[in-house]
Amino acid sequence: MKERNELHSSLTLLERARAGDRAAVESLVARHLPRLQRWASGRLPRWARDMADTQDLVQETLFQTFKRIEAFEPRGEGALQAYLRQAVLNRIREELRRAKRRPPTSELDPEAEGNARSPLEEAIGQEAVERYEQALARLRPTDRELVVARIELGYTNQEIAELLDKPTPNAARMAAERAIIRLAKEMGKTPG
Repeated sequence: MKERNELHSSLTLLERARAGDRAAVESLVARHLPRLQRWASGRLPRWARDMADTQDLVQETLFQTFKRIEAFEPRGEGALQAYLRQAVLNRIREELRRAKRRPPTSELDPEAEGNARSPLEEAIGQEAVERYEQALARLRPTDRELVVARIELGYTNQEIAELLDKPTPNAARMAAERAIIRLAKEMGKTPG
């Protein structure tokens, strides 16, 4: 029941934010920021960061997204989270493109030991992320919400059951497992 109240509260806040209520925007950011920061953690490589860290990037993206939220059609808490996650992912991609265009700020120290991944490891990691994102986009919206809720946002079975109207936490667990299996099959397909 608490989650349903939060959903209605989020929808109310969303309407107030659309009307220009700054306090509503701040409340929405506070509500969604921790999960999105956990999700984004590590997605922006160290070499792409400048003065802002990933947490600042997520917070700024949320404020900007809520300022122009008119196009979003609320279909539940999971849909809003997925919409916000996509906005953060787009911003991370933008930062990566921007970082690749700027010249290096310091020279490499040949004596320093590197714990960073090699360019090959970076490419393989980026390729896996892209395969995941493409496979996720090919899933049905319900499966996509289940995968995002379980894997990316770390929701419990109880939270998933309440947010996605599953009758029990066990039903939510089984639905999430089936969605993850479908995601794995999609990831195994050859693109093109």
